[in-house]
Amino acid sequence: MRSRTRKAADPVAATVNPDDQVPLGMRIAAAWSWRVLVVAAAVALVGFVIVQLRYVAIPFFVAVLLAALLVPLSNWLQRTGWPKWLAVVVNEVLLIAVVAGLITLIVFQVRGGLPDLQAQTLARYDDLKKFLLDSPLHLTESDINGYFDVAISGLSEDTNALFASALDLASVGGHILAGLLLTLFATLFILIDGRGIWNWIVRLFPRAARPAIMGGGEAGWLTLTTFVKVQIIVAAIDAVGIGLGAYILGLADGRGFPLVIPIAIAVFLASFVPFVGAVVSGAMAVFVALVYLGPIQALVMLGIVILVQQVEGHVLQPLLIGAAVKVHPLAVVLSVATGAFIAGIPGALFAVPLVATLNVVIGYIARGEWRTNPHPSVADVTTPIARPRRAR
Repeated sequence: MRSRTRKAADPVAATVNPDDQVPLGMRIAAAWSWRVLVVAAAVALVGFVIVQLRYVAIPFFVAVLLAALLVPLSNWLQRTGWPKWLAVVVNEVLLIAVVAGLITLIVFQVRGGLPDLQAQTLARYDDLKKFLLDSPLHLTESDINGYFDVAISGLSEDTNALFASALDLASVGGHILAGLLLTLFATLFILIDGRGIWNWIVRLFPRAARPAIMGGGEAGWLTLTTFVKVQIIVAAIDAVGIGLGAYILGLADGRGFPLVIPIAIAVFLASFVPFVGAVVSGAMAVFVALVYLGPIQALVMLGIVILVQQVEGHVLQPLLIGAAVKVHPLAVVLSVATGAFIAGIPGALFAVPLVATLNVVIGYIARGEWRTNPHPSVADVTTPIARPRRAR
């Protein structure tokens, strides 16, 4: 009885905290875990909303990328004395003219060389049939025609399936048209009042957080403009490399000349759509070489396409873009792969600029640079490889 009373009255035993019995490492891990779960839930919620609103989100993101390219030009025109409205109109008209001009040039060039391309394709088919007839496979003409009929039948079935889903195709076409219009309007309004839009967004945050949000947004915007400029350089190098390869192989003589320019332009435009764009434009170049020059030259063209794309994917993209936007080359490759896995072509297209922008914004805010440098410059968001930092 006495021992029980002494135990109950023991002040040490009465003040023992159960949490003290948990190891320190476990408590730290638990603290980090619930914070990570909250952040992951927020990211998942944002991703879910974007997926549900993808027909609005994707055109808006494209408009932001286009504005990142056009806003510096518009600002430069205004600094040289142009009225703001005229600078905005010139940029918008220039954007429409360049895209429409490139597409029109491709269409007319291909249209001009299409009859000869069809004739060359039939000639190559006859050569292939003759090769198969004389080959050790001992194929007969009826066998070859049977295989050809099976291929045509399969293509016909696929075509019928496409026509059966005509309503879906019409719906997709409507979404594409609406997306183009939304992209143009969003780009126009960002050119007109991008600063005002950003100031309105900043005012949604608490007053104490506004300086950090404002500086972080400016740093992210400068990073995005740098990324877009470098991406255009990379696309131009791809187009010149593959176009030059087609010229050297002999596609610039007589019949093949009308198709060299479309190949280069198609490669340039396709470089902005990772993976799929490169495959389609490269396959087109190889097919033209096969039809006009033969299988050996087509294999050489295939080697040129693979070489250019490997240099672009493993050298230009990681080094140039990684250096310009402060992202490690490995992170560039992994971000593109992850974006493609999660969201397909749009995910691959927006992965690198998103990662680069978030990397700079988070680093700028976390380091507290907004206290001493509230309005960062280009030198503050690029590495010494891309641009030397300004002296302070």
